[in-house]
Amino acid sequence: MNPIFEGIGVAMTTPFNNNEVDYDAFKRHIEYLIENDTQALIINGTTGESPTLSSDEIRQLIEVGIETAAGRVPVIAGTGTNSTMNSIELSKFAMDAGADGVMLITPYYNKANQKGLVAHFNAIADAIDIPVILYNVPGRTGMTIEPETVLELSRHPNIVALKDAVGDLNYTIKVLNMIDQDEFILYSGNDDNFTDFIQLGGKGLISVVGNVIPGELQNVYERMTSGDYTAKHTFTSLMPVIDAVQVDVNPIPIKVLTSELGFGNYELRLPLLSVESETRQDIVKVYEDFKEGSKV
Repeated sequence: MNPIFEGIGVAMTTPFNNNEVDYDAFKRHIEYLIENDTQALIINGTTGESPTLSSDEIRQLIEVGIETAAGRVPVIAGTGTNSTMNSIELSKFAMDAGADGVMLITPYYNKANQKGLVAHFNAIADAIDIPVILYNVPGRTGMTIEPETVLELSRHPNIVALKDAVGDLNYTIKVLNMIDQDEFILYSGNDDNFTDFIQLGGKGLISVVGNVIPGELQNVYERMTSGDYTAKHTFTSLMPVIDAVQVDVNPIPIKVLTSELGFGNYELRLPLLSVESETRQDIVKVYEDFKEGSKV
């Protein structure tokens, strides 16, 4: 099996201008990410404020993302919802639009038992002919994909990977020990455990902070996978920026920095609110200090 990507995939923010999606800023951001070694673009995920996007906006973001990337890097569309029927419909749209894969979050609010999860994910995977990445983030959905369930789902030929945002490396270890790592791979969904995750056998990171420092993260990944574990020291230098974009609910802090780089205004859609001016200044200063230090 060839993975959809290895290394750093970026869970992209969705830029707004007066509460409308700013597609020009979105295109500029894609160009920046590709120029700075991003290995994949993930559109319409949590970081993209997917719950507040209209159906038309989601579809247009997917289309614009695929057109702008133009085959230079894989485009993965977040098409999972808590409705199997709606998820199938959106996944088919993404496939027809030319997406390289889809990412499916666990159903939220209505939730499901583990048998329901298997039926839900398999039904979506049966309906399309592109790779599926499962997305396990119990902190947002109120439920988890148990390791045994991951194993069962990994047997579906279209289900090829898991974004593991559990935040517990014991869970990661258990899944890695159960699955066939030649046929099914894991991506971290937590920036702060990236290097430990890779040492355990993960194949990359679907990153939030990668919206602004993708190249630095990709450098760490490439060095670690070539056996240079001094890269962990380099990763330590990234931690102030990682910590800075975790001071509030994602994507509230990261959009401070994407707006600072010119990728949309600093706007979020309710129920998310902007950070206070002082916190915003602190986040920008951490980033600027990091960039200045990286020049030395």
